[in-house]
Amino acid sequence: MTRGTGRGGSSAAARSVDVARLAGVSQKTVSRVFNDEPYVSSDVRRRVLEAAGQLGYRRNNAARALASGRTRSIGVVTLGTALYGPASLLMGVERIVRDTGYALRVVNTMEGDAAGVAGAVGSLLDQGVDGIVISEPIDEAGDGVDAPLRVDVPVLVIGAPSPVTAPTVLTAGDGADLMARAATEHLLALGHATVHHLAGPQGWYAARDRLEGWRATLTAHGRDVPPVVTGDWSAASGYRAGRELAADPDVTAVFAANDDMAIGLIRALAEAGRRVPQDVSVVGFDDVPVAAYVTPPLTTVRQLFDAVAQEGLKRLVHTIENPDADPLPSSGPPVDLVIRASTAPPPSRTTPARGRRPASPSPADTPRPPLTNGGPAGDH
Repeated sequence: MTRGTGRGGSSAAARSVDVARLAGVSQKTVSRVFNDEPYVSSDVRRRVLEAAGQLGYRRNNAARALASGRTRSIGVVTLGTALYGPASLLMGVERIVRDTGYALRVVNTMEGDAAGVAGAVGSLLDQGVDGIVISEPIDEAGDGVDAPLRVDVPVLVIGAPSPVTAPTVLTAGDGADLMARAATEHLLALGHATVHHLAGPQGWYAARDRLEGWRATLTAHGRDVPPVVTGDWSAASGYRAGRELAADPDVTAVFAANDDMAIGLIRALAEAGRRVPQDVSVVGFDDVPVAAYVTPPLTTVRQLFDAVAQEGLKRLVHTIENPDADPLPSSGPPVDLVIRASTAPPPSRTTPARGRRPASPSPADTPRPPLTNGGPAGDH
């Protein structure tokens, strides 16, 4: 239990009335500040928070739960994995939930456990959570024919179709197909006749969406759609795919479904004597921290995990606290293509006649799509 030391030096649990007395406000005002209600001036809010910090006061969530019928807790169902995307999204959710004043309860599922989501949701409901976030990137059923789970609290589903029915089901983190379109459009705009795809495992919703965005873009431009090479998200699988792609002289551009596979791909191309980007351009997906520092620095689609978590949790908390109100609208998915040194026009446009010294392409030779953001390697 948090203890506070009063002016007389005795130690006792600080109460909201003590905070109100020290801040010179009413107990109702203290409640408004800690409930983040409007109509409290910044000066009053500052005084209350300073007084609470001085006294070591924490609001009594158990008492509030009894009074409101809510536990002030949000449950999260997430795949137990160290992969960059799911792990980064979970970290974003944890940060945002903490800022809302709710407690967080996390249940991990394991890949290959078809009943994992149902069991995780049931466990969270048994704990009395006020809302649930489902960040489960894998389709374990494979065909989607299973009847959806019935849940009696609001649910936020990130980056996947909803596996539940609930009073309110919110979605966030979709738009991977739009990001894949941006990556493919960038390579086509550089002059490549087509773009090969190194896909992720097709049990993952994100891998399917990225493949679909790539294929739809090539089809819309009337370009050939090459056979897909599939990896397992690892750099090792990207390396194996790279050895296969390097053997095809017609390959001049590859969009990889994540950065780790792109990095393995670049290694294999280099070992085969295929230079990046002079012979083959490569685009990744995620913008992992090392992407700006590999050789060459990797052009990639940056995923804005914190932004997705912040918007999704804001909408979920609003629905929990205002059950009779309409859900807050969602904004369009952000597309952030970070252009670095792993992409360039194809060899036919950059390789001069034999015996002439290669010239660096001018900005006019390197068209950029409208949705880009880049700069020097490592410039974030």
